[in-house]
Amino acid sequence: MSRYFASDPTDIRLSVSAVVWRESPAGRELLLMRRSDNGHWGLPGGYVEAGESVSEAVAREVFEETGVKIAVGRLIGVYSDPARQVIEYGPGRRVHAVNLCFEAQPVGQGEATTPHETLELGYFLPEALPAPFVPIHTLRIEDAVGGGAPSVR
Repeated sequence: MSRYFASDPTDIRLSVSAVVWRESPAGRELLLMRRSDNGHWGLPGGYVEAGESVSEAVAREVFEETGVKIAVGRLIGVYSDPARQVIEYGPGRRVHAVNLCFEAQPVGQGEATTPHETLELGYFLPEALPAPFVPIHTLRIEDAVGGGAPSVR
């Protein structure tokens, strides 16, 4: 089970995530997934693979986990603070995940290729996030809602 706010990282990895917006009668909603590794709701995303651009990585990760095809938009921010960005994946494996978070729009729907990573999907208003929620993702959503220049945190 993943644990957030760990310390003493054993590895560093580049990760990506996306705030995928859609318009609905209720307002602007964002796509969230409930993770199978710990049951928390959060943004779709994952690690960049060798030979892949960050925009390719975020589109691939969103599609793999949700089946949603996206158009990648602006950079929301870069998140690297080790006090927030070290994740423990099990005994002896603590990853300092440097994350680039992007805005995106859904442009199509297919079948998720890693459905075992996702328990549920849904679109939610930013002020009505489901619980439990991945704590390191709240800052990214706040920055997305705030707009403006990319954050570096």
